[in-house]
Amino acid sequence: MRRLIAFAVLAQQLVAGNPAQDTPALDGVLQLHSAGELVVAVNTSIVLRRPEGLKRISIANGDIAEAAALSPTEVLLDGKSPGDTTLLLWDKTGAISKFDVHVPANTSRIDIVREQLRQEVGPGVAITAEDGNVFLRGTVSDTVAAERAAAIAGTLGKVVNLLRVPVPDAEPQILLKVRFADVDRSAASQLGINFFGAGNKGVGSSTTGQFGAPPVFSQLPPGSPATLSDLLNIFYYRPDIGVGGVLQALEAKNLAQILAEPNLLTVSGKPASFLAGGEFPFPTIQGGAAGVGQITIQFKEFGIRLDFLPTITPRGTIHLMVTPEVSSLDYSNALTVNGFTVPGLQTKRVQTEVELANGQSFVIAGLLDNQAIENLNKIPGIGDIPVLGKLFQSRSVTRSHSELLVVVTPELVQPIPAGVKTPELPMPLPFLPDSARNKPQNPPVDPAEAARQLARPAMAPIESIKAAQAASNAASAPAPSSTSFGSTGISAGTR
Repeated sequence: MRRLIAFAVLAQQLVAGNPAQDTPALDGVLQLHSAGELVVAVNTSIVLRRPEGLKRISIANGDIAEAAALSPTEVLLDGKSPGDTTLLLWDKTGAISKFDVHVPANTSRIDIVREQLRQEVGPGVAITAEDGNVFLRGTVSDTVAAERAAAIAGTLGKVVNLLRVPVPDAEPQILLKVRFADVDRSAASQLGINFFGAGNKGVGSSTTGQFGAPPVFSQLPPGSPATLSDLLNIFYYRPDIGVGGVLQALEAKNLAQILAEPNLLTVSGKPASFLAGGEFPFPTIQGGAAGVGQITIQFKEFGIRLDFLPTITPRGTIHLMVTPEVSSLDYSNALTVNGFTVPGLQTKRVQTEVELANGQSFVIAGLLDNQAIENLNKIPGIGDIPVLGKLFQSRSVTRSHSELLVVVTPELVQPIPAGVKTPELPMPLPFLPDSARNKPQNPPVDPAEAARQLARPAMAPIESIKAAQAASNAASAPAPSSTSFGSTGISAGTR
């Protein structure tokens, strides 16, 4: 501390033509005899002594320097922040002495900050400190370097960021190739034999009950036709002996395939979604006044859906948050509400987070379901007889197999250059011959004028770059929406 005081006092001695200051004592006390200039460094103190005595003291800006009376003849002056201010002293006779107080910046701290800036962001940044403010000027490589430079300079005080950065290139565009393959297989087989007989002495039948037995002819009213409601493969009846048989050997196979290959394109850090399907209304009942519920209509999406959020990492890889989904309407699990049939949904959804290099692929999902159900019905006793017992048995076998394959491949892509032919979808049939043969064209534009409109500046202030990035992020944020039909008692919720 004594060295800092000696430094402050020595700086005062170097002020040319200043008769107000005498040579200080070794204890750092400065003798004042007349008005003049005082110099005190930041975070240092000096003691001012006025042998004539002091009645009152005042300092113009207490943020730059602070003056406090120690005794009737001494004043303590502290340097707080760089700048200039004025100190007024009243003696016992009422005479006023005016002193200009100059508080220089601590050059040692500024030199340390300058060295840190040179090491972290390069030599293109200049720093000056004035009146407690730190001014940053120069050019840095990007916004990250600008924020780092402002953080380093903030150790000296309030930062005024005047840095300029190069206008950044366009964000890399990511193409996500997704292939959905959904296969559902089911097979059913039925085998059963029913016997029946009708004669003068009675009616009889033999069946396991698994497959319905046909009606006995003798039980039908005279002259009415015999109607068989169930599906039959082989039917035989001997009217002379009144004996018949029904052989059911049914086999059914179902195959459902869904193949979709959507491609989504977005920039790094922005979400993208794809839906090939539709929406169906889904009514829900909400509580209302006097116990009367209100029907609210919500729309549920179904079909091939894909949501993903890509981000380019500092390692040069692509970090993906992806949610592929395959859904279809299921009327076998439908619900009837107030006479309206609301179908269910069969949904296969995968949600994952992976990191891939450009062009790499990953495969998710696989075998989802594999079931086999077998039913065997037989008549006790006679159904256990070898060979002959097969005539008194019925068997039903149902098998189901479901698979889902999702292959995801992200790629970094560039736009198609101007003047290059864009891909077109081949049409199986030509359009009407009387339709326009030429596509709509934009008005001709001078190439030099177009280049001038698309030209971008090489450098821009850091504020404009941050404002453009904030506007881009705000534009990509989803906004909620809702619709209601108040008087009808039916409202539509968010879609």
